[in-house]
Amino acid sequence: MNTILLLARRELGAYLSTTWGYVILSSVLLIDGLLFNTWAMGDAPRYSAEVLEEFFFVCSGTTMIAGILMTMRLIAEERQTATITLLDTAPISEAQIVIGKYLGAFAFLSIITLMTAYMPALIQINGKVSFGQIAAGYLGLLSLGSASIAIGTLGSAMARNQLLAAVLGGSMLGLMVIGWLTSRLTDAPLSDILAYVAIFDRHFQPFMRGRINTESLIYYGSVTFIFLLLATRVLQSRRQS
Repeated sequence: MNTILLLARRELGAYLSTTWGYVILSSVLLIDGLLFNTWAMGDAPRYSAEVLEEFFFVCSGTTMIAGILMTMRLIAEERQTATITLLDTAPISEAQIVIGKYLGAFAFLSIITLMTAYMPALIQINGKVSFGQIAAGYLGLLSLGSASIAIGTLGSAMARNQLLAAVLGGSMLGLMVIGWLTSRLTDAPLSDILAYVAIFDRHFQPFMRGRINTESLIYYGSVTFIFLLLATRVLQSRRQS
């Protein structure tokens, strides 16, 4: 456990001490702020709950993109700069490497996500928002972010450089998002399967509306576990080869 926490702290420190980390942080806050004012708030009169729902909708997109951009360097950078050899020869397991790096990235994404909390608070000026809806929405964003980071971690474990890691992670995440759109063009039971597998829509919408869905939490937890397990298997195969 101490090894995992040390790796997580190292990764979090890397985000907080490099330009790339602050570029992601400032970009997410800027885009979320612009979309909040132009899309969520808008000019058309809406109930506060609807504005908050739109806010979480736009934040879901930036959360997924940020998750991929953050993880593109996790393992691929180690391989690109040849520092992966130090990890391979260190007395730590592949699972500890993957979990430590995942936790560091998730901690940084959590910081970015929670820094947007002032936006829902602005709705309170001209309306009234439910704390329950805010809490459920942020729980959904963190769950979605956790799954996105796990997917990006697998892409980073598979790639030899950061650009390829971003492409692989983005492609896998994109396929899981497209499943939501494809389900609308197919018939049952295939449409039901695609809708369930999709990382968005069915599993995220309850959180947007202020409902904590246990099924969705299990889904996001399962996606996180499966992709981290696959990333561990990739590292194990590379270490043995």
